[in-house]
Amino acid sequence: MLTKWFLWMGLTMLTGSPLLSLAILAGVLFAADRFTLQVLPSPMRVFKRWQRAGELAGTILTNTHDRRARAELADIRLGQKRYQEAVDLLRPNLDAGDDDVDTLYLLGVSYLGAGDAPRGELLLTEAERLDADYKQGAIDLERGRFRLQRGDFKGAQEALERFLQVRQGSVEGRVLLSRVLDKQGLDVEAKDARDAAWREYAVAPRFQKRRDRWWAYRARPSRPLTYAAVALLMMGVGAYLTRYLPTHGAAPGPYGSYYDDPYAADDVGGDDAE
Repeated sequence: MLTKWFLWMGLTMLTGSPLLSLAILAGVLFAADRFTLQVLPSPMRVFKRWQRAGELAGTILTNTHDRRARAELADIRLGQKRYQEAVDLLRPNLDAGDDDVDTLYLLGVSYLGAGDAPRGELLLTEAERLDADYKQGAIDLERGRFRLQRGDFKGAQEALERFLQVRQGSVEGRVLLSRVLDKQGLDVEAKDARDAAWREYAVAPRFQKRRDRWWAYRARPSRPLTYAAVALLMMGVGAYLTRYLPTHGAAPGPYGSYYDDPYAADDVGGDDAE
């Protein structure tokens, strides 16, 4: 934090503009993140997914029976939370006989997101019947997530506790469970779940921390807020100090620098003034 602040102060002294310095620093930090931890989302990855979605949509327009393209595009739409579009894409696949676990799972989550809970739960139950350990408990994770959203706190707790038995190191699962416990008035248990989520994040390997960082911050929301407050305070102090730092010399007059003759201003008219 202090290193970034000193860097921003140095750039401000060079450029004379705190906002321009902040923009340059943000660009430098983003570029550094791309080559190191890769915590920030990749704009190229987002662009490629958007481009791939356009290609798949064109393929489906040309051949409406391309079930593989429909399934892949539906998966992208789920990531974008466009659930009804995913339902419309996958329903023809199911009608055509695609009753594999991947199709049932994707369509079940799509129905849950679109607000059709009975169909979504039924499809997830069918997917679980085919593969109870599908993606290490992903079915129970989605059940817990959407049951929490629609107020079925008891069912959400049961699903998330089953999920955490399979994937004990899941930060996301523990944060969701803490929210369910909060809704039921179990404050102590909810705090324990948040603390456990932060502990799992603290001991996780680097690649997992990159994936779970935002969920970890939800377990300890005071952390990023504190960082932001400190950063704003330091930026404010820096902006205040730069007003009193000589970043640029005064512009010289036609006969040299203003400071060449410190008493020139006292003799405005020269000898002719009298």
